[in-house]
Amino acid sequence: MKIIKAESAAIVSEIRVVEGDEVTAGSILLVTELMKMQHDIRADESGVIKAVHVYQGDELRGGEALVSLEPADVSATPIQQPNEERPDFTEYEARISLLADSSRPDAVAKRHKNGARTARENIEDLFDTGSFTEYGALAIAAQRTKRPLPELQARTQGDGIICGTGTVGGRPVAAMAVDYMVLAGTQGYNHHRKMDRLIEIAGRDNLPIVVFAEGGGGRPNDYDVATVMAAWLNVSSFRHFAAHKGPKIGIVSGYCFAGNAALFGVCNVRIATQNSWIGMGGPAMIEGGGLGSVGPREIGPSEIQTRNGVIDLLTKNEAEAVTAAKTLLGLSAPIQPTQKEGAAEALRSVVPTDRTRAYDMREAVSAIVDPDSFLEVRRAFGKGLICGFARINGRATGLMANNPLHLGGAIDAAAGDKGARFLQLCDNWGLPVVTLCDTPGFMVGPKIEETGQVAHISRLFLAGAHFGQPLVTIILRKAYGLGAMAMAGGDFDRPHYCCAWPTGEVGAMGLAGAVKLGHRDHLAAISDPTQREAEYQRLVAELYERGKALNAASLLEFDAVIDPANTREEITRALATAGPSVPGTRYIDAW
Repeated sequence: MKIIKAESAAIVSEIRVVEGDEVTAGSILLVTELMKMQHDIRADESGVIKAVHVYQGDELRGGEALVSLEPADVSATPIQQPNEERPDFTEYEARISLLADSSRPDAVAKRHKNGARTARENIEDLFDTGSFTEYGALAIAAQRTKRPLPELQARTQGDGIICGTGTVGGRPVAAMAVDYMVLAGTQGYNHHRKMDRLIEIAGRDNLPIVVFAEGGGGRPNDYDVATVMAAWLNVSSFRHFAAHKGPKIGIVSGYCFAGNAALFGVCNVRIATQNSWIGMGGPAMIEGGGLGSVGPREIGPSEIQTRNGVIDLLTKNEAEAVTAAKTLLGLSAPIQPTQKEGAAEALRSVVPTDRTRAYDMREAVSAIVDPDSFLEVRRAFGKGLICGFARINGRATGLMANNPLHLGGAIDAAAGDKGARFLQLCDNWGLPVVTLCDTPGFMVGPKIEETGQVAHISRLFLAGAHFGQPLVTIILRKAYGLGAMAMAGGDFDRPHYCCAWPTGEVGAMGLAGAVKLGHRDHLAAISDPTQREAEYQRLVAELYERGKALNAASLLEFDAVIDPANTREEITRALATAGPSVPGTRYIDAW
């Protein structure tokens, strides 16, 4: 005989069996109630009820006998519990279904017709399959006081932004994707609360943040908070996002104005599609300011924002933009080194024999880095410098090079800003930098000074002085004056390794200018033009012999002269002994 006893204090609320009943294992014998919660008392094996020791309403203290059960094989059919309706699950499933793109077929079709993707499609493409955890998906616009709840749930999903974390190529990443199909991507009260929550999580766990920015600025008709907020100037999302120390990558396609443009602007790397328009003020703000009526496609088209440096990477579409973001996020992952066949020998012929002829520096870059690994940024801005991310023998590296095809490689204001920001970015991301130097120095002249050359160029020295990662400088040809020093982080003693190809030449300024300035009186004293020109050429040749790489290295102007074919190996060895890169925490500004 088996006695089933009360496990704790309770009240008997229901008795399901009587003496003589046959029961199967799992059958409910009686029901007790404790703290308004009902508990089923079940048979743990089959048998016959020999006695029921309690009555409905009895108060139990615990330990009392409830039912006596004689274990036995019984013919009773196991009790099938009815499939009760679960309105809570039904409501949940209906509510969750509204988050899917399939709940808005017309809006999705419109996006696709315009060549755009939905926010969820971008999130799905960015993250590893099954890795995304969403935060705040059930949020809706703060407009319950004026609009029916079912309407808000069906039309303001997530309050216009998808936030969450996951992995990209195995690396933990946070992302925010503005949903333009919700109130034209405007930023509402709960929209900002979700952003703040994700930024907090990303800061706590040291995660990169990818933001898909599209739409306008603050939403003026979130009626629920109208009585507690007058102008929304105490919204903290912009400050928190700007202060986030981890990598911030922005992606824009379509219209991006006001608040969304501000988020995009503080990103470390800004990626945009050809079909994008970016501006700090949209059409409504422009018209409201009395500046006339303009269409959204008149404001900050991609071709302008590429030329002025706002856009770092211009892509054909969102798929290419996401691929670029994945490449950037994957820089920290080691990969197997590769080299294009014949690339090493090709480096020997990159610099022409004629030292006055220009050449394509990108050919040198392509031969030095691993095949197809160079991701150039801001190509259309500051054309005097080539900047981008690459791998050299598998190691992720920042690369900055002069461009002899633009101003002879001279550095102007735009190039100075571009190079300084790139050094800051690499420092922040813990990447070593390789610089390829071929410059006659900083660009000079009355017109160039109208661009604020002094202030902009000086930023290169500031960035170099604060750069905390390994630095390697290779002098391909010209290394003249302050411009060459800036390319080496401030001076030739600054890099972990500073070397030159045999074609390298150094000087305090351009050779021609140095001769004309230093020997002005001597040359002026020669009356015969032919003799004066011959003397001038002799002095230039003499100065070249003094500054050419082999002689300069013998005077310890820099560390070594190397065979161009060995450039990759020289860089790899130098970086291998420079110690591990530690990501910095320095501020990366908009330029």
